[in-house]
Amino acid sequence: MIDQILNLADAGVAFLQTELYEHVVQPLFFRFGLMGYDEDTYDALYMVIVGAIQVLLTFALLRPLEAWRPLERWTERKSVRADVAYTWIAKLGLLNLAFFLIFQPLFFHWQTLIALYGIPNFEIDTLWPGVTDKPLVSFCLYLVILDFAGYWYHRWQHKFGVWWELHAVHHSQRQMSLWNDDRNHFVDTLLQTAFFALISLFIGVEPTQFVVLVAVSNFFQSVQHVNARLPYGRVLERLLVSPAFHRRHHAIGYGHEGLHYGCNFGVLLPWWDMLFRTAVWTRTVEPTGIRDQLPDGGMPGRSYGQGVIAQQWLALQRIAARGMFSRRPDEERGTPSL
Repeated sequence: MIDQILNLADAGVAFLQTELYEHVVQPLFFRFGLMGYDEDTYDALYMVIVGAIQVLLTFALLRPLEAWRPLERWTERKSVRADVAYTWIAKLGLLNLAFFLIFQPLFFHWQTLIALYGIPNFEIDTLWPGVTDKPLVSFCLYLVILDFAGYWYHRWQHKFGVWWELHAVHHSQRQMSLWNDDRNHFVDTLLQTAFFALISLFIGVEPTQFVVLVAVSNFFQSVQHVNARLPYGRVLERLLVSPAFHRRHHAIGYGHEGLHYGCNFGVLLPWWDMLFRTAVWTRTVEPTGIRDQLPDGGMPGRSYGQGVIAQQWLALQRIAARGMFSRRPDEERGTPSL
C-alpha cells in the first residue's frame, strides 16, 4: 500500500516535471540559445517541484498549529522574514544548483575512481535479498544511516570554532518557527550537501530516493522548530526528536554551551543522543538564541544581522576575527551546569 502511494506521488511529480519543462523551460531555453543545459535542467526540476510542494504542505499543516497553540506570543514577526527567504532558496534548489556547478565534476571523478580501482561500496539494498531491496525497507535504512551521520555532523558544527560561526547563523534566531530549519550559512549548506551526497553515493541511494529522503528529513525538522505546543509524550519523544527536545538545543546557555558544546544534537532520531549521553529531557520553555546576543554590563548584545545578506556577511567577519583568538567566547565566559 505504502509503495503504491509513493509510486503514485512520484508519477505525479514526474508529470508536473514534464509539463513545466515542455511548456515553460524548453521554449525559454530555445529562445535564448541555452539548449545545451536542457537535460540537466529537466533533472533539476524534479527537486524544484518537490521543494515547492514541501513548502506549501509544511505551511498549510504547521502555520495553523502555530496560530492555534503558540508556545510563545510575539508582538512582531520581522525577524522571521529572513527565514522565509532561506526556506524558498533552499527548497527550490538554488543552493543545490550551486552545488551541482561546483561539486559535480568532483563527484564524477570519485565515481570513476571507485569503478577504476574496484573500491567496494556498501549497497544497503543487497544486504538481505527479498527484504532490504524493498523500497520502503531500504528507504528506512537509508534514513537511519544518514541520520547517524547527521548527528555527528551536527556535533562537529558546535565543537569547532570556525564551523560554529557558520552554524551560529541558525542559532541566532530567537523566535523559533516552522521557517527556522533552512536558516543556515550558505557555505555550511554546501558542505553539508557534499557530506551527505558522498555518503549516499557509497551506500547506494538512488537520486530520486535522495530527494525524497531530504524532503522527509526537512519536514520533520520544520516540525521540531515549530512555535506551537506539540506534546509527544514520553514514548514518542524517544522515537522522534520532538519540538521540546530540539528547543533545549536552541536554549540560551544550554544547547550549544553545556555538555562541552551542546546537547540534543539528533536530527530526526534522539537515539544517538541517548547512546552517546548528550540527551537532556526537559520540557521547560526557555529563551532561545546565543548568549552574547543578550545585553551585558550596560552594553548591547552582539548583532547577528537581520537580513540574509547581513547574516551571511557577519558570519564571515566573525571567522576572520577568530584569527586573533584561540578560544571560543563562550569558553571564556564558562558554561552552565546541566
